[in-house]
Amino acid sequence: MPDTSAAPKPKRSPATSIGATKKRSGGIQSIRRACLLLEAVARSPEGIGLADLSRTLGLHTSTTFHIAKTLVMLGYLRQLESSRIYRIGPPLFALASAALDEVELVNAARPVLAGLANATGETSYFGAMSGEKLVVLAKHDGSGAIRINDRIGNVRPMHCTGLGKIMLAALGAEQFEVFLQNEELTVFTSKTIRNAQRLRQEIDEVRRCGVAFDDGEVNEELRCAAVPVYDFTSRVIGSLGISGPSWRLSIQALHKNTGILQSAAERLSAELGSRQTQRTAVTEAASNRGKVKP
Repeated sequence: MPDTSAAPKPKRSPATSIGATKKRSGGIQSIRRACLLLEAVARSPEGIGLADLSRTLGLHTSTTFHIAKTLVMLGYLRQLESSRIYRIGPPLFALASAALDEVELVNAARPVLAGLANATGETSYFGAMSGEKLVVLAKHDGSGAIRINDRIGNVRPMHCTGLGKIMLAALGAEQFEVFLQNEELTVFTSKTIRNAQRLRQEIDEVRRCGVAFDDGEVNEELRCAAVPVYDFTSRVIGSLGISGPSWRLSIQALHKNTGILQSAAERLSAELGSRQTQRTAVTEAASNRGKVKP
């Protein structure tokens, strides 16, 4: 009779146990295990060794080793020679980047925009940077009687819109200075930011609190709030915002809806593979700002 007590079985993690996934469906076991292994490595930003990986998956060490070895051969994993820990390989980043083209971004944004518009009653927008301009990629009309006549594909200025300010705040210091040198700060209303120093202060505030506002800076009768949307690398890939007429969307109402906007942006970011969360200071900063601006 064979000795079954020689090698103790590794402790299975209830969250990622292979045994737990068998109950979900049929399918090919080796592919399922490989995907779970990739997820486990991706959740370990500092890398993960074979023993820890085996325990996480609830698999025998030899099984884990052969799956990991195959993924290393394919390039989807890499193993550091010095520590022998596993890290995600470049092809996975290439695949993720290819998935985040404009069509996929819009498809992911549409249901989030619909939920945001329904929750706030205001028109919701998703925009991204194109060159040194902000392009509206998707929108969903609010339920209010008065709706904003703004088409998908419209180009908006960066320095005086909520969506644009978010993208400016995501730029590095040098990139932001290049923007200031190359772009004219066109004045649309009496509230439009019209000089570089004032814009620097505004963008610093956006970076600090994680939310941007437009209080009649493009159109005196409109207000807007926007927050960042992140991709799988925690890079700001776009901005999500709501906008409405100032007579309906007061400063207080705008700030009250900031939490809903923040949650919607987190959902969209999660759809794009990000684990980034919106800054907790958003609501507080918005409230403080509301006391300053009438």
